[in-house]
Amino acid sequence: MKQKTVYLCGDCGYESAKWYGKCPSCGAWNTMSEYKVQPEPATRGVTSFARGASRPALLQEIAVDDEARFYSGIGELDRVLGGGAVHGSFVLVGGEPGIGKSTLLLQMCQEMCKNAKVLYVSGEESLRQIKLRASRLKIASSNLFVLAETDMEQILSETEMLSPDILIVDSIQTVYKRDLTAAPGGTTQIKECAMSLMQYAKNKNVTIFIVGHVNKEGTLAGPKILEHMVDCVLYFEGEQAGPFRCLRAAKNRYGSTNEIGVFEMSDHGLLEVQNPSAAMLAGHPSGASGNCIVCVMEGSRPMLAEVQALAAKTQFGMPRRTAAGVDYNRMVLLLAILEKRCGLFLSSSDVYVNVVGGMRLDEPAVDLPMVLAIASSFRDKPLPEGVMSFGEIGLTGELRAVSNASQRIGEAYRLGFHTCVMPDQELSDKLPGKMNIVRVKTVGEAISAVL
Repeated sequence: MKQKTVYLCGDCGYESAKWYGKCPSCGAWNTMSEYKVQPEPATRGVTSFARGASRPALLQEIAVDDEARFYSGIGELDRVLGGGAVHGSFVLVGGEPGIGKSTLLLQMCQEMCKNAKVLYVSGEESLRQIKLRASRLKIASSNLFVLAETDMEQILSETEMLSPDILIVDSIQTVYKRDLTAAPGGTTQIKECAMSLMQYAKNKNVTIFIVGHVNKEGTLAGPKILEHMVDCVLYFEGEQAGPFRCLRAAKNRYGSTNEIGVFEMSDHGLLEVQNPSAAMLAGHPSGASGNCIVCVMEGSRPMLAEVQALAAKTQFGMPRRTAAGVDYNRMVLLLAILEKRCGLFLSSSDVYVNVVGGMRLDEPAVDLPMVLAIASSFRDKPLPEGVMSFGEIGLTGELRAVSNASQRIGEAYRLGFHTCVMPDQELSDKLPGKMNIVRVKTVGEAISAVL
């Protein structure tokens, strides 16, 4: 029977009978790949259905027990996972090369091996390389098994014989299935290998961690369906030149997606940062213009960060705008508000905004600290010592209320800040008695209060 040729989009899975340079479904360029499909023989007459092994179950009769979890011994990782890894879950850990994904998973094995059998499969390193890295991290356990293999059938065969409680595959881009003609790392290979691992995890109740690399756009390499298959998607972020790493959950079926874990890279592996606020504020300059402290909420945890700004007279006709750690378009919008509502003529100045420590702050509460830092640099006048702020800014220059204001103020007071500039809103909890609360309604009032 003649084979059929189809074209599939590597990003969204759109199927077409002809090739497109731009996917009609998701709009991505150069993602259509050619595949040969063997058509099934056509049946004539009445179609017969064979009943499979699975049966529908009445929802009310399904027994639900408490979720059994493996605790990794790494508090920051357990926080992001929602209290530990659930038995039979499928977890994807993504991040840039060299950020510390393999180090994190290998360190996780040290504690998990105390109560479970772990199989660590590496398609990128030899057994000797894994041993050297484990020795450097001081990891040794009689329940930790390692395998250097890229053949998916062989990996599942060895896993079936060993029957581990936890399986780690590093990475999904290196494994392949022999019956597929596509090259390892391709869309089809990644999708089929991930599907095999997902079915094994659900059928055998084995917790599986897979490592996924990111492409130059910062998204996970491979088809988008990979993120839909797994139960939890973790992103490991941070500047490779800096010591801090942030672990975020982009998807979590067993917990919140708002939690964050903070680590510090050292010679002996990743170290948990128990007090991220103090770590982020280490080296905070005193008496310098162009910086302001903000308290953001990462899940249920309040965390302080330092926003720095530099406004300098431009040497060219078009002023430069640079944002690191904050949204660029949001920064440009706030510059327009400062010029329109506050009379700060920034159209002839280069403006640079940076968040210290390589963190990424996307919360609207960063608006007011960013504005105060820019105004402080523009006027070359430092903010008073011990001042922090938070608040969202509207297009008319008004300040909007933000959530968890009492927790933010309490965290700032614990670290020695005594003045808070914030929107005029009600506070639910009792505040520290020595905390000076400055309530403002507009951006102009906020700048006048501290500068």
